[in-house]
Amino acid sequence: MRLTLDGVRKEYGDTVALGASGADGGGESGGSKGDGEGGSEGDPTPAGIDLAVEDGEFFTLVGPSGCGKTTTLRLVAGFDAPTRGAIRFDGREMTAVPPEDRGVGVVFQNYALFPHLSVAENVAYGLRFTDPPDGERTEKRVASLLDLVDLPDAGPRDPAELSGGQRQRVALARALAPGPDLLLLDEPMSALDAQLRERLRLQIKRIQSELGITTLYVTHDQEEALAVSDRVAVLSDGAVEQVGTPQAVYRRPETRFVAEFVGDNNVFEGRAQSPRAPGESGGSNSLTGNERSPPVETEGETSAGGGAGSQRGEGRTGVTHTVPVDIAGSTVPVRTDRQVPPGATVTFCVRPERMTVLGQGDSGIGGGAGDGDDGGHTAVALDATVSNAEFLGESTRTFLRWKGQELTVRTPDPLSGDVRVGFDGADAHIVDVEGKGGSK
Repeated sequence: MRLTLDGVRKEYGDTVALGASGADGGGESGGSKGDGEGGSEGDPTPAGIDLAVEDGEFFTLVGPSGCGKTTTLRLVAGFDAPTRGAIRFDGREMTAVPPEDRGVGVVFQNYALFPHLSVAENVAYGLRFTDPPDGERTEKRVASLLDLVDLPDAGPRDPAELSGGQRQRVALARALAPGPDLLLLDEPMSALDAQLRERLRLQIKRIQSELGITTLYVTHDQEEALAVSDRVAVLSDGAVEQVGTPQAVYRRPETRFVAEFVGDNNVFEGRAQSPRAPGESGGSNSLTGNERSPPVETEGETSAGGGAGSQRGEGRTGVTHTVPVDIAGSTVPVRTDRQVPPGATVTFCVRPERMTVLGQGDSGIGGGAGDGDDGGHTAVALDATVSNAEFLGESTRTFLRWKGQELTVRTPDPLSGDVRVGFDGADAHIVDVEGKGGSK
């Protein structure tokens, strides 16, 4: 089943829960219309969101608390009605259709299992109001679903005897019992411990793939969203910031919010400079040598930072070039295929795993540069001071201070004191260009 939301907005009195002003683009099949007061400049139509979930797709809504994720799910389920806009299942308008007639299965955050019923009776509860799909007997349907969720012998048990993960799987089996066309999952693993969440999210993805059921998943956990989804929609303050594959959202964020919300990131803001002529010195007190002075142009896609068209379509050249960006007196050569006129304010990001430690203390500072993805050398070197470190097992998240800004790098072991870190301009991704003719 294909799910579409067209200009959907939800208001509770003066509060706009969904469809508020926000990012003016949403990547693939998503976005917010207009500014909270109108659909576009001079258009009195209130803003709303557009989303399209394809047949059989695992689509996740991710964002902080209060961003509109659960509101969206409740509107799709029919528990609430939109203030304006249309929700369609395979093109059929669903506004006037009650929840029980929508063919939707819902797994709630608290699972909502009936304590006075056995596990098997809980799973069979939805079949009191509809026949099992394909004429299957109720007992056989319940047994096959419990087997699907790896609880084949749990039917006679009391829900109170089960662990949190087992109860979650019973709730999933109950939602699947009537054979819904659409499965809605409202943060079903938020109450579980981290290790169990990781194991169960793989099970949920496996079950969804086996059944081929269209699934709308709600979570605030970015790692969870990236791990299980075919596509992700990032929401903020009732607006869609970006829609895309997990890889696109992580590697090519389209707004500063997405860059800072989805995973760790180093976000820089500076002013674009005019490209220097060959041989002209960069002259920066915080950059080492190895900086690429002349602009570099190559036909085709950018390396490491994403292909042409990975950001919003405005102001793209189709040609990769280097843009010098001044940040607090340091010139950073950023590789992009986006039009960036001199004087424009540029916001770009570099993921911690793309940062290289070039030296620490008196050993190695000012030494060589690390290799970049394009076979060149790390073009930017920043002298910073370690402020904190978190050992995470597989790596250490190290926090640095550079010119009053916090940076994050991933290292095998903790660092301390003064360090030099670097990154390649090809690993920097521009998320915004403002002013001087730049596209926002």
